[in-house]
Amino acid sequence: MAQSKITPRDEDYSQWYQDVIAQAELAESAGVVKGCMVIRPHGYAVWEKIQADLDRRFKETGHQNASFPMLIPQSFLEKEAEHVEGFAPELAVVTHAGGKELEEPYVLRPTSETIIGHFFSKWIDSHRDLPMLINQWANVIRWELRTRLFLRTTEFLWQEGHTAHSTHEEAKEEVRRMLEIYRDTCHEVLALPVICGEKTANERFAGAVETLCIEGMMQDGKALQCGTSHDLGQNFGKAFDVKFQNENGEREYVWQTSWGVSTRLIGAVIMAHSDDSGLVLPPRLAPIHVAIVPIFRKDEEKAAVMEAADRIAATLREDGLSVKVDDREGLKPGAKYYEWERKGVPVRLEIGPRDLESNSVMAKVRIAELDERGRPEKVSLPMEGISASVGKLLDDFQQKLFDDALARREANTITVDTWDDFTAAFADGQSRFVWAHWDGTGETEKAIKEATKATIRCIPLDGEGPAAEAGACVKTGAPSAQRVLFAKNY
Repeated sequence: MAQSKITPRDEDYSQWYQDVIAQAELAESAGVVKGCMVIRPHGYAVWEKIQADLDRRFKETGHQNASFPMLIPQSFLEKEAEHVEGFAPELAVVTHAGGKELEEPYVLRPTSETIIGHFFSKWIDSHRDLPMLINQWANVIRWELRTRLFLRTTEFLWQEGHTAHSTHEEAKEEVRRMLEIYRDTCHEVLALPVICGEKTANERFAGAVETLCIEGMMQDGKALQCGTSHDLGQNFGKAFDVKFQNENGEREYVWQTSWGVSTRLIGAVIMAHSDDSGLVLPPRLAPIHVAIVPIFRKDEEKAAVMEAADRIAATLREDGLSVKVDDREGLKPGAKYYEWERKGVPVRLEIGPRDLESNSVMAKVRIAELDERGRPEKVSLPMEGISASVGKLLDDFQQKLFDDALARREANTITVDTWDDFTAAFADGQSRFVWAHWDGTGETEKAIKEATKATIRCIPLDGEGPAAEAGACVKTGAPSAQRVLFAKNY
């Protein structure tokens, strides 16, 4: 890996983000395919960790994976008016195939509510067929004008859950349950604290009656929507005639939900945890937990050092850790340290002849306290009980990342009551989380965005924000039932 400089965050945050991705070899622009990215093996391995955690949680709640066509008849999207209007600017349409013009164009799926609704109408007939709980791991196409790796690309990877229920109450419970799964994965795996809330009508998913979301704060104070869960009501059931016979023998439309997260979660991890030395990965997300760097100068030292490194690696692997012994020749230890640090490996172990004499190894956590000389601190770990010692380092590091992100969010969250204080919070290009009263109208929401570039990220669910209390809108002075969360966003 070339030792290129990473732009400091406080100098150019956008360039810093791109540099971290490049230096960690996570992804790169596809170049020849507008707005698309190539996810490199290290980046895809991170996605696989997210995917594995979520897939386990989905299956524990009774969902089954399926796969649906990427090509959707254009007429399908036109059956639900709000849906087609919401996605029209982002559609990529296939008009020719097999050397001929198609009788009906196909749309490259921006999402799959329509085609899944079509098949639900074939599969569902009785209340005994419900609930139907389906998930799809897939790629989608949305024609983005301004793209940024992981955060917003023309093609991206995601999962999309689609369910059908016999009652609206049951569907709403599903919407909330899946949002909680997303929150738990963000907290427990990504070490990213998020706020759960409801989107405003302006920000609601096209065709939904309600959209819930999770919002995380990045290190620059901007918000990132990390996942959404939608109550679709009976809108798609009516559009695709998805009916079932209830227990009284009457025909009813089903109540549907959809919910999803995407590879933008990798972008969230980068911007929430990484530093000017490169990528930082929470241990539960890291494809490689431990990198072991053997150190020797003479050939006669090599055999003993490598034997100890391989033995330690085997011990750690028996405890379920992913370990890389960096035995590459022709690279100095410093170059190896540099690479594993850039790639965000949580713990690095160093072992040389002196360590063999003391029956110990030197360990460095990716983000370490500084010693008295201002260098990242290393700790000596005895070889005996090495699994427990490394396990504690990893557990403590996972918790530290969450605690640091939460503390950063709390330090950059304010409550305001006046328009002057509100605009000051977003002046000079800065952002933070701001709790403020809003009069509930789309017109005021748009006016606030035009004036400050801040948007309503969510209306908090119970326990997610300040206690609900009446007040006056910061922009219009009109009555407001509760404060909502504002921030600039990605």
